[in-house]
Formats: sequence, structure tokens, C-alpha cells
Amino acid sequence: MPLQILEHFLVMTHDVDGTRDFYRDILGFSEGFRPDLGFLGHWLYLGEVPVLHIADWKSYTSHSQKLGIPVTTPASSTGVLDHVAFNGNNAHDMIVNLENHGVSYERNDVPAIGLIQLFLDDPNGLKLELNFR
Repeated sequence: MPLQILEHFLVMTHDVDGTRDFYRDILGFSEGFRPDLGFLGHWLYLGEVPVLHIADWKSYTSHSQKLGIPVTTPASSTGVLDHVAFNGNNAHDMIVNLENHGVSYERNDVPAIGLIQLFLDDPNGLKLELNFR
């Protein structure tokens, strides 16, 4: 059975609301339905898909340990995961929004394929790549 699509990724944080606000208010994700999962968190959507799950370190760890599910431990960086990339459709508007919110970013242009890339960190140190073609 081949895998077909990336469903979601989970960001562990000590500030679930601040992380939600960053992705919602600065990057344009929308907050949507999240069932009661037994720990604090949010689901953020791109279109109809809840691609970003946010979980509180303490309550998620406690919940997972009760179920016998291993939990990632905090690290000073993203560990083996270097970055998560998203596609967008208006680099100019995103740049203005990042600058209005005081979010630092690095820009990389790839003219041969008409690509503008923006690299930035989320509030937890996760590197994000925003691609605009």
C-alpha cells in the first residue's frame, strides 16, 4: 500500500495559543474543529485539511505516556526535521504581513523556475519554508 499524501504535522509547544496565533494571524491558516483528544491543543487548516496540529508539551506527554505512546523530548532545534514547506500564491502580501508583525525571514529567489522562497522560524524554533511561484 503506497502512501499518498502528507496528512498533518504536530508542533509541540509550551504556548499552544501563541503558536496558534502565529500560524493563524501571520501565516493565514484557519482554526477549525478539533475533537477532545485528552490534551490541550489546536488544529489549523489549509482549505479543508487540518494540516497543523498543535499540542501542549505537558498534557500531551502525560496523555501519551498513559497510552504507552512514545513522546518526543524538547531539543534546542528541530532535531532530524530541518523544515516544513508550504506553497503560497502572493509573496508580496506575505512579506508585508511578516514585516508588519516583526517576523524575521530570509529570502531566496530562484529565477530559473520563477520561485521566491521565504525562510523563517515559528515561535518554537521550527524552520518554515514558504514557496511562491
